[in-house]
Amino acid sequence: MQTWWFRNKVKQKRSSDYLKNPLTGKKIVDNTKSRKVKTDHLLRVDDHDFTMRPAFAGPAVPVGVDVQVESLDSISEVDMDFTMTLYLRHYWKDERLSFPSTTNKSMTFDGRLVKKIWVPDVFFVHSKRSFIHDTTTENIMLRVYPDGHVLYSLRVTVTAACNMDFSRFPLDSQTCTLELESYAYTDEDLMLYWKSGDESLSTDDRISLSQFLIQKFHTTSRLAFYSSTGWYNRLYINFTLRRHIFFFLLQTYFPATLMVMLSWVSFWIDRRAVPARVSLGITTVLTMSTIITGVNASMPRVSYIKAVDIYLWVSFVFVFLSVLEYAAVNYLTTVRDGKDRKLREKAREQSLGLAREQSLPCTCGMSHAGTMLVDGTYSEADTNSLAGYTRASAPEDPPEKPERMVVHLTLDNESTGTKKKARFRSFSLMQNTHAIDTYSRMIFPGSYIIFNLIYWSVYC
Repeated sequence: MQTWWFRNKVKQKRSSDYLKNPLTGKKIVDNTKSRKVKTDHLLRVDDHDFTMRPAFAGPAVPVGVDVQVESLDSISEVDMDFTMTLYLRHYWKDERLSFPSTTNKSMTFDGRLVKKIWVPDVFFVHSKRSFIHDTTTENIMLRVYPDGHVLYSLRVTVTAACNMDFSRFPLDSQTCTLELESYAYTDEDLMLYWKSGDESLSTDDRISLSQFLIQKFHTTSRLAFYSSTGWYNRLYINFTLRRHIFFFLLQTYFPATLMVMLSWVSFWIDRRAVPARVSLGITTVLTMSTIITGVNASMPRVSYIKAVDIYLWVSFVFVFLSVLEYAAVNYLTTVRDGKDRKLREKAREQSLGLAREQSLPCTCGMSHAGTMLVDGTYSEADTNSLAGYTRASAPEDPPEKPERMVVHLTLDNESTGTKKKARFRSFSLMQNTHAIDTYSRMIFPGSYIIFNLIYWSVYC
């Protein structure tokens, strides 16, 4: 009975060393049951000091790098940075990890073995935040080949700084750079290089951004010098982005243009309609202020002028000038009305004075000779007050009315008319408020059209 039990246990143990292939149904050897092929023994991890780089004290270790960009998550103008998720892969040779193999196949491990061997200490220069994805486990892969070649791959999300120039915003193009460099090893110990040149960088065709069009990705490399530590190999991932303009056309340029055109409506409104023209002007000014504030709220506080600032502030000036135009029209209208009122009052006083002197009928021509019948009781001072008139020969008085005399008066056109023309010739346009509105209807639209032609030809 004991012999049967012992034989059965030995049989079960031998059968446990085999696994069944679910596709073919054949048994395969489970090498993980053998102590001889344990990872630490196969790769001789305990036999070497992996705190030192391969070929320590010898030539620099060449480490090839390639990158696959998975997504370009966001571009922030306010923080001047970008966020990118990528697969970062390193290639190098470490003879200490070579192992005998009859099939010449590689072995793949996860991140647990990475902590026991030497890996390049590559970091992202100018990065603000970065992390290795760890759902559901750390996204790290290590693949070792029998001859000691190693592939080390990890999935990283990094947020890095990007120096942006907004002088042409929103008609701008931005070039951002992600920089990779060894932190501890100079170019004498570690040589970073792009494994396949420009083909070392690959991107997903489905990458897209809401505000930008990705024009191109390309790679470069050069040495970086630090005064305290020396020269380091640095790799660059450069990508150029061009901003979509249609969003800003709808949200900024079209509303600003419409506000400027709306301010021109006041030129067709009667100048006496003060509430209509004032409310229209104030509304357009406040709306332009709101548009300018909204655009600047989503932008960093740069100390130079952006392209959108030029357009908005010129539009604001046009709107503001339309308000000033009506202020000038209203002021000149008030001044002219006051002068007309004074002339009417003066004329009314003169007519009342002449009405009191019923015995002094007067017939005066406006531009030619006239006749005035003057009562003989007028004093010499009264007759001298008829300035601008010349005395001419008068017909003889009828004999029955000797107390009356007829004085023939002639208007001196040369003296009075010339003075009036000289006084008001330079102000005729300003006093003609209708002419100011009429000219504004042509000058304002024409100037704004010329500005738009210059603006779009320079920035497009």
